[in-house]
Amino acid sequence: MAGLRCGAAFTSGGAEALGMKTLAEIRRQLAAGEYEFSRHAFRRAVERNISEPEIRAAGAGAEIIENYPDDKYSPSALLLGFTTAGRALHFQVSFGESDLTKIITIYEPDANEWIEHRKRR
Repeated sequence: MAGLRCGAAFTSGGAEALGMKTLAEIRRQLAAGEYEFSRHAFRRAVERNISEPEIRAAGAGAEIIENYPDDKYSPSALLLGFTTAGRALHFQVSFGESDLTKIITIYEPDANEWIEHRKRR
């Protein structure tokens, strides 16, 4: 999987063939509350006052903004989604096959570090 461009590993056909979740499946699971936190992500969600309804809403329409096909434990990506109130959230999620989507970290992007929440400064 090395060398894949953003989104290339996570199209509906290719991801399934590789035993990974698709972006559509990640969105569905986030929206349905079928996710788990890493220890780090749980702490960050509590510290940053990110609620379950916000995660569900932002996850339902999330888009990939960065792709990490060679991440340490399994391919992952940074997703951007918006809550019903318009709050931007970044989720780093694993695309590895498991019953639940794993949120590795979650935070509100800092305007000093991101252009329109999508591109690093």
